[in-house]
Amino acid sequence: MKISRRRFLSMSGAIGSGVALSSLGLDLTALKAHAAELNKTDRIRTARQSTTICCYCSVGCGLICSVDKLTGKIFNIEGDPDHPINEGSLCAKGAGLFGLTEANEHRLRKVLYRAPKSDKWEEKDWDWSLKRIARLVKDTRDKDFQTHNAKNELVNRVETIGHYGSSNIGNEECWTLSVACRAMGLVYIDHQARV
Repeated sequence: MKISRRRFLSMSGAIGSGVALSSLGLDLTALKAHAAELNKTDRIRTARQSTTICCYCSVGCGLICSVDKLTGKIFNIEGDPDHPINEGSLCAKGAGLFGLTEANEHRLRKVLYRAPKSDKWEEKDWDWSLKRIARLVKDTRDKDFQTHNAKNELVNRVETIGHYGSSNIGNEECWTLSVACRAMGLVYIDHQARV
């Protein structure tokens, strides 16, 4: 195979430059990330966009959800710059909202139960799970419910059950849950939005 002098010199220069740049520690990750971002930008331009409100707190920040027209699935969520409350900015919870969508491959889709002292998870259905939770709460309340404290004051409480609320619910749901917990006599009620 014959190779011209010009081709030999250009190949030698390209190989030599590549070796020299790689030994200098040239990192192409930023370039690859930029290329991926360009691909995402093109995808967003062709997507169907709809607006919604963040569900995490009572502020009500506006969001833009980009939905793939072919699959109907959300692939990007960002702040709405035209929204009067957040003007495009989002807190950490709102910015991480995409992780709650179907696109998150680690999202749980079924009830998993691990028996005491077991090292294996079992799949259970929702009926079994809800009945078990209700039974455990009832048994604990029947056993540990206090009507009076040491000073013989009326307290009507149970201190062995606590409730930790989700910041993924609205104010109305949060209020309903806190009223239900108080009605059961729970004292230890907390909410993720406070943390």
